[in-house]
Amino acid sequence: MGIDFLNRAVRSGALVGAVWLVTLGTVLAMPPIQHWQTANGARVYYVPAPELPMVDVRVVFAAGSVRDGDLPGLASMTNHLLDKGAAGLTANELAARLEGLGARLGSGALRDMAWVSLRSLSDAVLLEPALEVLQQVLGQPDFNAGDFERERERTLVSLREDEQSPSTIAGYRFYRAVFGEHPYATRPVGDAASLQRMTLRDIRAYYEKHYVAGNAVIAIVGDVDRKAAERLAQQLAGALRDGEAAPAVAPVADLENVFEEHILHPSTQTHVRMGAPGMRRGDPDYFPLYVGNHILGGGGLVSRLNEEIREKRGLSYSVYSYFSPMEQDGPYIFGLQTRNDQLDEALEVLRATLKDFHREGPTGKELVAAKKNITGGFALRIDSNSKIVEYLAMIGFYQLPLDYLVTFNSRVEAVTREQIRDAFRRRVPVDNMATVIVGGEK
Repeated sequence: MGIDFLNRAVRSGALVGAVWLVTLGTVLAMPPIQHWQTANGARVYYVPAPELPMVDVRVVFAAGSVRDGDLPGLASMTNHLLDKGAAGLTANELAARLEGLGARLGSGALRDMAWVSLRSLSDAVLLEPALEVLQQVLGQPDFNAGDFERERERTLVSLREDEQSPSTIAGYRFYRAVFGEHPYATRPVGDAASLQRMTLRDIRAYYEKHYVAGNAVIAIVGDVDRKAAERLAQQLAGALRDGEAAPAVAPVADLENVFEEHILHPSTQTHVRMGAPGMRRGDPDYFPLYVGNHILGGGGLVSRLNEEIREKRGLSYSVYSYFSPMEQDGPYIFGLQTRNDQLDEALEVLRATLKDFHREGPTGKELVAAKKNITGGFALRIDSNSKIVEYLAMIGFYQLPLDYLVTFNSRVEAVTREQIRDAFRRRVPVDNMATVIVGGEK
């Protein structure tokens, strides 16, 4: 759920201008975020949007894989089973009810959080029964043994398929290398051993501990007024036990030593992941690091890494870098794929480009271009209710300032070259990173 910006190509220059003006107007005119707490402790974040007869709701819990304990995959499995049967209704019956109402249910689990979402028309005749289904999924999941076995087998098959993907292997081995014994190191979907040990008792215990009002954030965007939003939030929170907020995630330690792992894999392309712990949500260095990375490797075809590795030397079709901030320091990731025989040169150029940026920072021209690219594309990231509700949930979950979206562009504009250089020097350990290489022999 981070704000990453992609270049968007539109054929007509006039259309680009028209879209930009409309979406910029949407940002400037977006009502302030309203915030309150339900009687049983759920935190609520709400933005009215009466322009369309739709309501988007997202209920987020501090129930991600960071809280799996000794059963990696427990958070993910619990979340996946919520809509497989609830209040005595099967998954097909739940889906049929929503389809008949024109509503859509979603869910997912990451490292920090798990969520359940609903999109519905705002007409009470349709919204109320759709909310009833959401209440049942949140508050009365069946956790049926047959559903559990099917979901476990599906996940095991997916894990076996993942072992054929060098990119996927590089990704999860990289997290292990960067985070070591910290719970961020494990894969959210788990592993075969933990899935085989997992029981319905474990799942029910996890649900009862984490899917509670005191551990929930409710985000609401759409065609409902404040009073209706309050009733909606209380209705959803009332489906949950009161409970308590989950404790804070343990801090992430810096890497102690340079780490490199080369995993042989029968492929013509070698996949590389390199990086270290980066930054957290609400980090005081967020904007200098974010803008700086946009210049270095986050700006797609206009980034410095792309220029040096792809354009000048043709060493990789895709090269990138990005921060993945979480409750605690998430990873700073560099990635590329290259022909097996070009691996050493590609790595050398990647590291040299990073070190040069670390030492000198961006040029004035690069900084101006990055700011234009980021601020110019920002409106497109919140041009629909479904996008806004995701950001609203993120703001609530990480307790970011309520004016986060409104002030985002001004904070980007305020970043200086000196701030970027200072932040990278303090926060990016160029000589002490983890590197995972997956591919054919050198």
